[in-house]
Amino acid sequence: MSREHELPGAPQPPAPPTQRWVCTPPIDIFDNGEGLVLRADLPGVSGDSLELQVQDNKLTLFGRVVPQAPEGARLIHQEYRVGDYLRSFILSEDVDHERISAKLTNGVLEVVLPRAPQPEPRRIQVKTD
Repeated sequence: MSREHELPGAPQPPAPPTQRWVCTPPIDIFDNGEGLVLRADLPGVSGDSLELQVQDNKLTLFGRVVPQAPEGARLIHQEYRVGDYLRSFILSEDVDHERISAKLTNGVLEVVLPRAPQPEPRRIQVKTD
């Protein structure tokens, strides 16, 4: 049924979902002696469009890229796909989740994953009957 034959107020079919291109960003991981440092290349991602979370010992980063076309411009050729970045990692038990920090500078995300202090070994007294 074409739009000109639709009845006023008739329910409309939902618009098809917009598909987004999602890629896995390249990551470097370093051990700095106090923990791990993760660096991810996220070109086009701003601090407002970046989400970093830890849940159930899993670190997930999601960055959304917003197209940067001049106002009123019409795209005639595109080689760089605009999309989103998604990457997840399972953290080891020795990462101190409360002290994880992150900063985004010029499209590079740096996440510091400090090691949790290890408890000193404790001698347990064994009682005998």
